[in-house]
Amino acid sequence: MPTTLVPVSKNAAKFISTPKKMLINGEWVEAASGERKETRNPATGEVLTTFPEGGVEDIDRAVASARKAFEEGPWPKIKPNERAKLLLNLADLMEENCEELSHLETLDNGGPIGVTAAFVDLSVNNLRYFAGWATKVTGETIPVSNPGNVFNYTRREPLGVIGGITPWNGPLYMAILKLSAPLATGNTVVLNPASLTPLTALRLGELVQEAGFPDGVVNIVTGSGSKAGARLSEHPDVDKITFTGSTAVGKQIIQASAGNVKKVSLELGGKSAHIIFADANYEQALENAANAVFFNSGQACIAGSRLFVENKIYDQFMSDLADYAEKNFTIGNGFDQSAMMGPLISAKQKDQVLGYIDIGQKEGGEVLFGGDATESEFANGHFVKPTVLANITNDMTIAREEIFGPVVSGMPFKDIDEVIKLANQSIYGLGGGISTTNLSKAHRVAHGLRTGNIWINTYNLLDPATPYGGFKQSGLGRENGKTAIDMLTEEKSIWVNLD
Repeated sequence: MPTTLVPVSKNAAKFISTPKKMLINGEWVEAASGERKETRNPATGEVLTTFPEGGVEDIDRAVASARKAFEEGPWPKIKPNERAKLLLNLADLMEENCEELSHLETLDNGGPIGVTAAFVDLSVNNLRYFAGWATKVTGETIPVSNPGNVFNYTRREPLGVIGGITPWNGPLYMAILKLSAPLATGNTVVLNPASLTPLTALRLGELVQEAGFPDGVVNIVTGSGSKAGARLSEHPDVDKITFTGSTAVGKQIIQASAGNVKKVSLELGGKSAHIIFADANYEQALENAANAVFFNSGQACIAGSRLFVENKIYDQFMSDLADYAEKNFTIGNGFDQSAMMGPLISAKQKDQVLGYIDIGQKEGGEVLFGGDATESEFANGHFVKPTVLANITNDMTIAREEIFGPVVSGMPFKDIDEVIKLANQSIYGLGGGISTTNLSKAHRVAHGLRTGNIWINTYNLLDPATPYGGFKQSGLGRENGKTAIDMLTEEKSIWVNLD
């Protein structure tokens, strides 16, 4: 029986009907080289539209524009409440255009429309949260002990030009993370969206202009990380890089930032441990374990891909998880409302995920459910079924390396001390989950895990008020919350002799 798809919205269809340009100093321009790239629908393989392949010269123009806007343009004269209003304007426009943004994201990224719509909502909430911060960035007076009549106070001031580099697995939300807090604190931004998914960032640029932001405050340069992203990372007039992506690229950005000792915030890879105790609410734990790794087709740094299950329930739980994945995580085109999982982003990513599944089996793992989506209607897309592997040990490749696909590796454990030790045997430390009805046990394990985000009896919850980031090789710094405000401002100490 043929699948009935929700039609692409007229506005989204209209947007992709013309070749796109990039935004520099308030103008929509081509790349200096004249080069263009295609962006494709990962569910069907069809070309959606083309966009400029920006490079060094384009980044230089964008940074110069952002620097001028920061130092000479109207931006530094705009009062905090006016910055807040601009962010609220942008949030309202995104909310009004939710369907179009969601559909563009599904076309470009493949995620189910329910998921991409949720990301639009999350983005709107993020903008409104940081709009509130625009009027609350304050210093303090300090009672110093120096002799004489001395007055000392501090100010928090914007860093300057922020370079934001975003990944393809949550393009719109990640773009908002690179804009909301930086703009609220008075910085200007050069955004380099992932080449695989530029569409929502470019549409966002149009909404930024409609919201009333001055020219040059937000610049969007499309182009590959090896060209545009690399130049942005090393540029001597960029004051900070905020990057979300792989640990390997994060290390390159740290090296590139050394030239002018620019500040860096990195949200990198993960291999998150999800721990299921025998006393957990069984059905809830089963649902959380599946959602933790199969959400967004496993293309999430926080995915709970290492599943530790207490040995007394291990066999049953893994068997039930395989059944749950088969029954509940149907794959399909993101415009199919019955689909719980869309495609992977590219043929390369699909091959990588299938390669890891093959390695896992060769190293002794057993596939309980999953593998390639061989159905004929998915032949032109990049689909992989939710995959559950058992008989995995912590030293196997599939338990150590980030797969970035819908693959979970199940491992048994005997007690709290052992599972904390096993969970921490990773170079990563971004996310983690704990399922138990014993809150004392839950807090003990949570305190023992070396990871930046831990969910107890739930998973994947995010909020703009809550700092987000990783331990170890999962990153540097934090996004969201007051921590983000502090990391996007400089603290200046001012001394006054009152005699």
